[in-house]
Amino acid sequence: MHKYTIGVDFGTLSGRAVIVDTTTGEEVAVAVHEYRHGVMDEKLPDGTPLGVDWALQHPQDYLDVFRVTIPQVMKMAMVTPEQVAGVGIDFTACTVLPVRTDGTPLCFLDEFKNRPNAWIKLWKHHAAQDEANRLNSIAEERGEKFLKRYGGKISSEWMIPKIWQTVNEDPEVYDAADRFIEAADWVVWQLTGIETRNTCTAGYKAIWHKHEGYPSNEFFRALHPKMEKLVDEKLSRTLLPVGTRAGAVTAAAARLTGLKEGTAVAVANVDAHVSIPAVGITTPGKMLAIIGTSTCHMLLGDIEKEVPGMCGVVEDGIIEGFFGYEAGQSCVGDHFQWFVENCTPAEYRAEADARGVDLHALLTEKAALLKPGESGLMALDWWNGNRSVLVDVDLTGMIAGMTLVTKPEEIYRALIEATAFGTRMIIETFEENGVPVREFYAAGGIAEKNPFVMQIYADVINREVKISGSPQAPALGSAMFGALAAGKANGGFDSIKEAAAVMAKVKDQTYRPVAENAAVYDRLFAEYRLLHDYFGRGANDVMKRLKTIRKEVKG
Repeated sequence: MHKYTIGVDFGTLSGRAVIVDTTTGEEVAVAVHEYRHGVMDEKLPDGTPLGVDWALQHPQDYLDVFRVTIPQVMKMAMVTPEQVAGVGIDFTACTVLPVRTDGTPLCFLDEFKNRPNAWIKLWKHHAAQDEANRLNSIAEERGEKFLKRYGGKISSEWMIPKIWQTVNEDPEVYDAADRFIEAADWVVWQLTGIETRNTCTAGYKAIWHKHEGYPSNEFFRALHPKMEKLVDEKLSRTLLPVGTRAGAVTAAAARLTGLKEGTAVAVANVDAHVSIPAVGITTPGKMLAIIGTSTCHMLLGDIEKEVPGMCGVVEDGIIEGFFGYEAGQSCVGDHFQWFVENCTPAEYRAEADARGVDLHALLTEKAALLKPGESGLMALDWWNGNRSVLVDVDLTGMIAGMTLVTKPEEIYRALIEATAFGTRMIIETFEENGVPVREFYAAGGIAEKNPFVMQIYADVINREVKISGSPQAPALGSAMFGALAAGKANGGFDSIKEAAAVMAKVKDQTYRPVAENAAVYDRLFAEYRLLHDYFGRGANDVMKRLKTIRKEVKG
């Protein structure tokens, strides 16, 4: 009897489950559930308004993903609960929530339903930028070594600034929270009934180091007296490495999901990181970009190097035995969607409707007729700040070169090219600091569905681009780790390399750079880099001044 493993991928707007045959590696069925509450960036469910740069989520949406998708894939695959060897999950990060000792989210309690800091702070919650700035200043003043491991800056997207924001804005919520926990670990808790913490999110998002642990209590006290014992009182020093078993499905979780009580559950993982083995990467020098609403760039290395602007380097953070490097771009697919929703003229919408295509397809078709450099445009891809290599959410987007004859498809192409230039900036920064990038892989919805975008990436970075063979690489990677938690004796695997040999997928199609296009993009990238450094490294902080004025006016 064949055994199966299930991977559940929690994204920004939806969650999906995939069920995979551990014998053949076939992805038998997929189910998707959209979050009913989506991203709350204007108000809470009761109407309580939110400030600038907030991004919250509702924990019930995550439970609904388990309730809907796992039974669906089992039914579609005609698989019984007894045939499921293990379950793995991945999540966006840092996505963090305050909970009681038993795991109850504070936002589930009546007294906290109208308190924004009691809700889940999504990865792209940027309202803790003031705290991040102050944290970085204090760390520099104290000579904290950890800053260099994170490219010189801790991001407002990460755990400690988000917790500090809670202390500053609503200390009652901070005091009421018995634990602050990554949503990745919280959903595993809901399956196993046991609180566990993973080394991946701790290392990349909470300033933890395999050999040095967390920063000292003195450092946390320097941030705020209430935070002196944050780690021991509201986090945990007990962490489990990725690829290990967190526990087993409880009776309550079995009723929720339809799984068999006792089914193995893997330690939580991060969406980007878990995708690495899904494309078969188990050795250094190969970068994977997961391209969606944002992009995460993952890379394995043999040694620990300090790379400016990276999101972090964690020993065993992705695959045991290697140093896992992370970088990223905060706005990619969101970038293109913003333009379609806000800047497309009526005649383009009418043409798309008449032809029965969506606006992205129409703009892609028109933009593909342009040659590199033909538009005379250059954009900075900072519509949602810059994650790497500047680590600054207060930077904003910009387009240079527009005239009265500039067309929508020219702007659309320039925005795509800007994200490719941002990826090249990340690659070159790694290589300039001794971390080689020999091969480039891409996964995610854009990589899967848009050949035009991927050819631009190949031309801009002047490298071959290999594409994930699975349209749901994170869920597939999670399924691999679910099988690893089960073990070979129970129908799974005993190492991630064994799992990758059976389950990993890469398409036969490879995008190769066109020499003529690459030569033009070399010239354009030189201009991008000039603008990048001028506006991003302090020569002209106009973007930040404008943002300050906006905040003052909006109150």
